[in-house]
Amino acid sequence: MLKGLGTVWILDGLEVTIVGSIASRLTEPGSGAGLTESGVGMAAACYVAGACLGALLFGQLTDRYGRKKLFLVTLAVYVAATVATAFTFAPWFFYLARFVTGAGIGGEYAAINSAVDELIPARVRGRVDLVVNGTYWGGSAAGSAAALFFLDTAIFPPGVGWRLAFGLGALLGVLIFVVRRHVPESPRWLFIHGREPDASHIVGSIEDEVRRETGAELAEPESEIRVRQRRATPFREIARTAFRDYPRRTILGLALFVGQAFLYNGITFNVGTLLSTYYGTSSGFVPVLVAIYAVGNMLGPLLLGPLFDTVGRRTMITVSYLGSALLSVPLIWVFVSGTGGVWGFLALLVATFFLASAGASSAYLTVSEIFPMETRALAIAFFYVVGTGAGGIVGPLLFGSLVESADRGMAAIGFAVGAGVMALGGLAELAFGVDAERKSLEDVAKPLSAS
Repeated sequence: MLKGLGTVWILDGLEVTIVGSIASRLTEPGSGAGLTESGVGMAAACYVAGACLGALLFGQLTDRYGRKKLFLVTLAVYVAATVATAFTFAPWFFYLARFVTGAGIGGEYAAINSAVDELIPARVRGRVDLVVNGTYWGGSAAGSAAALFFLDTAIFPPGVGWRLAFGLGALLGVLIFVVRRHVPESPRWLFIHGREPDASHIVGSIEDEVRRETGAELAEPESEIRVRQRRATPFREIARTAFRDYPRRTILGLALFVGQAFLYNGITFNVGTLLSTYYGTSSGFVPVLVAIYAVGNMLGPLLLGPLFDTVGRRTMITVSYLGSALLSVPLIWVFVSGTGGVWGFLALLVATFFLASAGASSAYLTVSEIFPMETRALAIAFFYVVGTGAGGIVGPLLFGSLVESADRGMAAIGFAVGAGVMALGGLAELAFGVDAERKSLEDVAKPLSAS
């Protein structure tokens, strides 16, 4: 089940990192793409804008028609658009293909994160959610390795290799589609939408599987909740829930998403041009450094994830956000001064994002937990869209223009702004955080249909 659900992040990591790793190649004569350095930032912004639109559109459809239907539809959109990207013949077509690819990935966020949290036991929900979201960096490392192979001009011509890299992403999407067809629908969604027999059948199947694997009998539920089954939840009720009933949680979700979106989208989309412009790294060697960066990011959620269930959400989210902001200070100094060269810069970049990656993953965990079940997918979509719109679109455009200036002092401004918005996210968690560890989703946020 987790293999089928967690793959959205692998795809996103693959997509973002392939573009970041091959950015230098796309700007070279003979690539066939015709992009400039600022054009790479524009492509990143188009991808994120598409993800925002897709998250809103498919998020609402996910709450209305179910998790499973939509995470199959959004994957199909991703595959089709990624194939189109491989056939780019002009910058405008590349931007358009990236926009539609982002729409598919954005829709995946809403459908997948809501399904994961509704299917995972409360005692391990935090670590599982962080690990699933952390697989983004597994895809990122794979994207870097793929780019290293496909950018080798001894094997592929400059205008062919990067196209094959996108083809690899589409092939992976098709394989994931086959696996995902066997993932069950969320029993919570089925029950609230009047499909109690289907929900009971799925829960019974899961319980039987657990008994077979563990040999133990499952304890009876400690409490029950009565709900009024409904077919759909009006959008006005969803908006009222967020802004009238849970205003502090709404502020928290926005702060967490804006912080991580600005920092991550700004740096990751432009890391290739950053390394080549300021450290003279060749386009063929950039993927090696990006792979190291990706592994450091992946280790953050993997190693820190269990602490989110034991130490607690509030403490760990605060530490990850404020800690990454503080580590940005020596990172900026090393970058501006040139101390330690590319390896010194990379070491501090990895250390900073080891914490930041756990924080970024916890943003999705937070908004998925703290709002009622009927609004879960759209809540994820809403906070992703607003946070990413404010940080994820501005970030790549700002970083792209600052990197293109070839002035270290100017480029450092982007790092400083990213550290500032991450710090605000940490302060918001300290003030408004919700202690959701080891609690059922219904205890954290009572369903709207509860009577």
